[in-house]
Amino acid sequence: MLPSLHESLDADDKELESSEEGGGGGGNAEDRKPEQPPSSHFCLYAYHGSRSPTQHGDGDDGSPGSLILETPPAADFSLSLLDTNLPSEVEPELRGAISKRLSKGAVFEGLGNVTSVELSLPDSRVGCYYCLFQQDKPLLERTTAESVPGPSEYIACFLGGSEKGLELFRLELDKYIQGLKTNVDSEEGSVEACTKSYLSNWFEEVVCPIQRVVNLFQEKLTFLLHAALSYTPVEVQESDEKTKRDIIGFLSVASLQGLIHEGTMTSLCMAMTEEPHKSVVIGCSGPQPQFSNAGSNRFCEDWMQAFLNAAEGGNPFLFRQILENFKLKAIQDTNNLKRFIRQAEMNHYALFKCYLFLKNCGSGDILLKIVKVEHEEMPEAKNVILALEEFVKEEAAAQTS
Repeated sequence: MLPSLHESLDADDKELESSEEGGGGGGNAEDRKPEQPPSSHFCLYAYHGSRSPTQHGDGDDGSPGSLILETPPAADFSLSLLDTNLPSEVEPELRGAISKRLSKGAVFEGLGNVTSVELSLPDSRVGCYYCLFQQDKPLLERTTAESVPGPSEYIACFLGGSEKGLELFRLELDKYIQGLKTNVDSEEGSVEACTKSYLSNWFEEVVCPIQRVVNLFQEKLTFLLHAALSYTPVEVQESDEKTKRDIIGFLSVASLQGLIHEGTMTSLCMAMTEEPHKSVVIGCSGPQPQFSNAGSNRFCEDWMQAFLNAAEGGNPFLFRQILENFKLKAIQDTNNLKRFIRQAEMNHYALFKCYLFLKNCGSGDILLKIVKVEHEEMPEAKNVILALEEFVKEEAAAQTS
């Protein structure tokens, strides 16, 4: 394994590993349903109180600024419990902690926050995601004196793992809260039953998919990592909806979308889509997925092994941290190659350094495609890249002969 891989895994992963107590059983590759850990809880509160919108300044383009719903002082709002799977003696502790946080300042409707709370649970200090949102249709029927017409306001709380572990999933949890409205609006039966089921499944639907994908693919995970890194189109065939959703979600999180220049990513997507017979096909009709047109490299094989090693501990938060480290290392390698290419435009020795870097990094095939797309309109860099491609082809031919 590359030394850089060890370095990128050590610090963050050990911290996560030690902070998650009972962080999710792995299950086996056959049923792919991780055991819900004892520390996974939810809580739903009705929010009562008037909040005044405050206009921020206009944007740079002259457009109106965003609205923030200002949370009133503690005396001007209250939280009433609607549903939870927390022990009855613990819930008041959470309500007090959330009320204290809400009274400190502004809250963005629909944008969650992550913190740590001290509760009378076996693991004592746990990560807590909480989000204020509005809902036109009442989620759970409760008769209260504070009931008023119009959209109802709620606070949803999810507890599990550590603050750092939950922070890795904050954007996904925001989307999960947004999805509650869609699910409730489309529900034909009991809205209350739909709400309870949706909230209680947050850990299974948001945190565990990466773990399920690792358990399903095992050594074949290297093909999935390579497809995500190279932005190769993937087709999932003969799969149930849950597995297909897990695979697509894994590819989305594992890609470099948002980490490299948007124009480069768009051009790379177009280039990979236009190449004939380049789509990776995953067949899920049997007990193990089968790949067609799949690629791999040493970089992805090393990181695949890191995921399999993490699977032995069964900590679902750790998989996401490894995935973030995987992307970070890919970006670092891309930036290093760009730097070498700029030097090679004026220095032939730097061109040789480029070649050595590509040979040793383990992902030269993908990095060359990325920089080739980004430097398409730069003649000097284009010549360097053409020379590097020839080097790589000759090296590959020498290895196969």
